[in-house]
Amino acid sequence: MNVAVIGAGNGGCAVAFDFANHGHAVSLFDFENFPAAIAAVAATGGISAEGDLEGFAPIVYSGHDVEKAVADAELILLVGPSYSTVPMAVACRPFLRPGHTVIVCPGSCGGALAFKQAAGLSLRDDSVVVAETHTLPYGVRVTEPGRIHVGLKLRGGLHLAALPASGTEKVLDMVRDVYPDMTAGANVLFTSLQNSNPIIHPCVTLANAAAIERTAGDFLFYEEGITPAVARLIEAVDRDRVAVGAAAGCRIRLDPDNGVAQGYMTEPSYYPGYMTGPAFKGVKAQPQLDHRYFNEDVGYGLVFMQSVGRQFGVPTPSLDAVVHIASVMMGRDYSQGPRTMASLGLAGYSASELTEALS
Repeated sequence: MNVAVIGAGNGGCAVAFDFANHGHAVSLFDFENFPAAIAAVAATGGISAEGDLEGFAPIVYSGHDVEKAVADAELILLVGPSYSTVPMAVACRPFLRPGHTVIVCPGSCGGALAFKQAAGLSLRDDSVVVAETHTLPYGVRVTEPGRIHVGLKLRGGLHLAALPASGTEKVLDMVRDVYPDMTAGANVLFTSLQNSNPIIHPCVTLANAAAIERTAGDFLFYEEGITPAVARLIEAVDRDRVAVGAAAGCRIRLDPDNGVAQGYMTEPSYYPGYMTGPAFKGVKAQPQLDHRYFNEDVGYGLVFMQSVGRQFGVPTPSLDAVVHIASVMMGRDYSQGPRTMASLGLAGYSASELTEALS
């Protein structure tokens, strides 16, 4: 299968390596302001991996020409942070054609919806099937351009949903060789709400703000940053999220349960589960507060979840508190984030109407 991977960061290189390693013809694209990985992969003809995935996988094209990357692709994977989805969709838009399948990986709360909107596709237009995963399927870091260390490839607890949801099984069939344990989510609202990054990262960051600013992140984010009190904050925000999902017709799993299923953790608890999780060992804190743990996970993730709760009349006091305090600390109003039910065209739907619209 011809596969285009849009985005050559940590996740994009892991996705490109994995699909190429399974025998697919992979093209890798990124914008010109991100040249290092593209140049390195073009120079060597592929990507090297170590850790949970190992070896060298050939990449047929690595460059900055999006048309060349997607022209013959059957599957297009957008891999990047939430704020990259819209520019990636705009770049792909002129070259999308009926029959293309797109996966936003991860959806990062509303990714498939944001892609369709930016690509000029209506909600139920199935000429181009757009799907999203609820999380990145890898714990991965680029060690040098063109080379990655994969700490973990998820083999369980991994969900995908298409928009419309009637296309989910088709998309799963396309990626079954690479992700044999990936399961169908009910719809893209489920995959968005099951995303755990907004639940964990902002809480730990808030609780360790002084240490981050004082040491430039010179401590272990999970092993040293999570104590019983921090874990109680994470749990409170997580339970707000689960309540929002229930009101919206989605059965959301508590994050420690999903963390064990994914292999990140061995104990389904907020404490010491995160602190002792094997996949979290050695992970350093971010070097500054102005970082995606706030800018993405609050501004896109928690604000989206907050808007779903408000639409369905669900109080989210702990989640609201994190959004507010992060906004105060950063001197910016995250509550006006770019992804809300209103901005994505879903305001006013009842839970049953929303399920029907996404089906």
